[in-house]
Amino acid sequence: MSWNEPGGDKKDPWGGRKDENGPPDLDEVIRSLQEKLGGIFGGGGADGGDSRGGSLKSLRFLIIGAFVLWGLSGFYIVDEGTRGVETRFGAYTLTTQPGLNWHFPTPIDTVQIVDVQNVQIVEVGYRSGGRQGIGSVPREALMLTKDENIVDVRLAVQYQVKDAKDYAFNVLNPTATLKQVTEGVERGVIGRSTMDFVLTEGRSEIVAGIQTEIQKVMDSYQSGVLITTVNLQDAQPPEQVQGAFEDAIKAREDEQRLINEAEAYSNEVVPVARGAASRKVQEAEAYKERVIAQAIGEVSRFSQLLKEYKKAPKVTRQRIYLESMEQVLSKTSTIMIDVKGGNNLLYLPLDKLGNQTSTMGAGDVTNSQSPTRVTSSTNSNSKIRTSNRGRDVRGR
Repeated sequence: MSWNEPGGDKKDPWGGRKDENGPPDLDEVIRSLQEKLGGIFGGGGADGGDSRGGSLKSLRFLIIGAFVLWGLSGFYIVDEGTRGVETRFGAYTLTTQPGLNWHFPTPIDTVQIVDVQNVQIVEVGYRSGGRQGIGSVPREALMLTKDENIVDVRLAVQYQVKDAKDYAFNVLNPTATLKQVTEGVERGVIGRSTMDFVLTEGRSEIVAGIQTEIQKVMDSYQSGVLITTVNLQDAQPPEQVQGAFEDAIKAREDEQRLINEAEAYSNEVVPVARGAASRKVQEAEAYKERVIAQAIGEVSRFSQLLKEYKKAPKVTRQRIYLESMEQVLSKTSTIMIDVKGGNNLLYLPLDKLGNQTSTMGAGDVTNSQSPTRVTSSTNSNSKIRTSNRGRDVRGR
């Protein structure tokens, strides 16, 4: 039967308390507890009162010591390159810097250490490390391009924590979130580009676009993540069409090589042609200047000659005739000698005599060919005709 039920002995479980109506006294509770502990550990006897007083004092020291130890457990050290995020009953209180810090011990305050210095990596489309090395993950790597081709893209994203509070509280799993965001952004950028652009000259542009969009999305989540680098590890067609694509690349390289050779030949020939054309133009300009100057000189000479002709026509006509004959006969090998006052005209074939000079002596030359005589009238004004290799020569 319980002590407080009707018919019970009405005894207090706290050690025989007489006042049934009042609350239990704390000193009596502690004293009762000490007596029980003393009985367990062999305390008692005549000096029971003194032992109870000493036990109470020891218990107080024990409680104070435990409280001190509990307070000392609130000290913690934040290493360089990290930040401490303190929470009180689960709510954020402050972010502590590297060094020795203190917070209310558990369960009042807790602290989470966040690394803000080291660079972390998220791999999309492949997995590195392990004994098998780098392995492709087709579910993440294969994606569709603008021209409806499939490419295998492997991407590595490096990031740091720029805000420890946002990194610890705003996103449940920042690494998984970053990976999902990267995969979505990557598919969007690749889907706006053609296959040739992705595999050849567009790599740097695609990487820059992916990094910008990832950072924009993560900032909208207030994730506290800073994207430092996006590396395009590999971009290639699927393994099933790898051979055909290599043939296409080889053909493209051959085309580029032939274009380069043609450009080199053009760079070699065109300057030579331009130089020759420039030389021709300069020669034509020089010929033009020479002809113009010669024409101007002829006109000037004719004008001066006309003035002289008007002054003395007969003398000028005779002088012009003699100069013309001198100019004509100076270019022929035929020599005509007119014997003054006679009727004989001598013809000397000097061209044939000149050809025989190298093989004959001087005496044989005079005997090899005898002069030919042509007799004509004694009139000095009559015309004398002689034949020399089919040409007519007239003299006065």
